[in-house]
Amino acid sequence: MALTTTPADGQAPVGRLHSDLHWLFARLKQGLATAEVAVVRKHGMTLWGYTVLMAVVDSPMRSQLSLAQAVSVDKSKLVLVLDELESARLVRRRPDPADRRARIIEVTEEGRRALDAARADVEAVETRLLADLDGGDAAQLRSVLLRLVGAPVDRIEDGQQAGDACAPPQP
Repeated sequence: MALTTTPADGQAPVGRLHSDLHWLFARLKQGLATAEVAVVRKHGMTLWGYTVLMAVVDSPMRSQLSLAQAVSVDKSKLVLVLDELESARLVRRRPDPADRRARIIEVTEEGRRALDAARADVEAVETRLLADLDGGDAAQLRSVLLRLVGAPVDRIEDGQQAGDACAPPQP
């Protein structure tokens, strides 16, 4: 099923958009990534760094393994992101006293300040994105998305490993 959209300002229809959720979310994610990559770069991080830093602040004393699971990234990719964040002095890794092989990730004060500033800039991007929605619709969209990212996503992933969604299928 395809939808024809008409901009709120009465201009001609934008074109045909697929109603497939994957297509819609992929397009939305691409647009946000394009806008936000420059925003977070000003604060010394990549989009992955921003995502990881938010997760570290959200749940302090997290191990690298639990952090990789929380942000749905491969452990080897996480190590590279953490290397970048650590060299920028936004996080520090220290041995876990309960398991010397494991590392605990902590945000630094500099990391907290950078995240707060980046988050404010990201919120400005999101406000521009949602500008065509009235306040109630914008709040409802956020509410619905928050409900979907928990158990419903876990249910459809059904224990499968996260991978590169755009990689060609393996024989």
